[in-house]
Amino acid sequence: MRHTRLAALLGALLLAPMLAWAQAAPGPTLAAVRAKGVLDCSTSLGTPGFSAPDSQGVYRGLDPDSCRAVAAAIFGDGSRVRFTPLAGPQRLPAVQSGQVDVGAQTLTWSQSRDTANGLNFPAITFYDGQSFLVRRSAGLQRAADLAGATICTVSGTTSELNLADWARTNNLQYQHVVFERNDEARRAYESGRCDSYSTDASVLAAARSGFPTPGDHVILPDRISKEPLALAVRHGDEQWTDIVRWTIYALIEAEELGVTQANAEAMLASPNPAIRRLLGVSGDHGPNMGLDRRWAYNAIRAVGNYGEMYDRNIGPDTPIGLPRGINALWNRGGLMYAPPIR
Repeated sequence: MRHTRLAALLGALLLAPMLAWAQAAPGPTLAAVRAKGVLDCSTSLGTPGFSAPDSQGVYRGLDPDSCRAVAAAIFGDGSRVRFTPLAGPQRLPAVQSGQVDVGAQTLTWSQSRDTANGLNFPAITFYDGQSFLVRRSAGLQRAADLAGATICTVSGTTSELNLADWARTNNLQYQHVVFERNDEARRAYESGRCDSYSTDASVLAAARSGFPTPGDHVILPDRISKEPLALAVRHGDEQWTDIVRWTIYALIEAEELGVTQANAEAMLASPNPAIRRLLGVSGDHGPNMGLDRRWAYNAIRAVGNYGEMYDRNIGPDTPIGLPRGINALWNRGGLMYAPPIR
């Protein structure tokens, strides 16, 4: 009897990994992505630092790199992404309809988008807030100084709604000019059609970097909203939400642990248990989501850790020139925090 029980116990232990893998069979989205051999991501029509084509037509920025990380986690190849550039009003329907697998174009996570629009926002990639771009020569110091001004923004965005709320709350009158695309609003401001351009402060910094004399323009210190930017996926496929969520968290965890694009290979030999779990040397964290054990290793090798992505696209040494601020790691005074991979 004792031998029978021992054999049953050993059999259960041997079967457990197989059962765990069976529980992580590809869900509908992962199966569809694998079948077509490419990850479909939306991208903006041109927001430098966050999503814009380079001189070769290759999309660069924090959002495209996030998509490349997800592609690498799935395929082991960060280049297997197909980008669909969309205007603001088209972003949410593209995710809802399945036109794209991931929405990646400075999307703000809000309650209505999460619930009424049927979207999930797996992980925040950038903490932001809405502000105002004005000409230095205007001598404006605060947003309240914009009373009676003409302010440009983009339709179908939280910026349009935030602007109306802010004006109503402060009993402030202004002339509102709405455009379908960020580049249209930027050009209208640059040409003098608008006294101010209002959207996320990071987008304003990106717009300013492309002006002939960026120093002639100032981003006011006011922040009239909270804008947690995140990738978006459809409701109804928890495995897919997990894959996107934990890929972003893996990049954040990699920065905290000192794992980079350059040293990831060497780090496979690290004795640090957290690094070994992250890189798939130990544990079944990839198979738990239907992925290879090296899912996070592949993502890091494709785009680097979160800090590398940030510095390459929007950091202090880029034309955008954004300091980390609240987007620093939690142990460096910021809000970037990844739950443990264990």
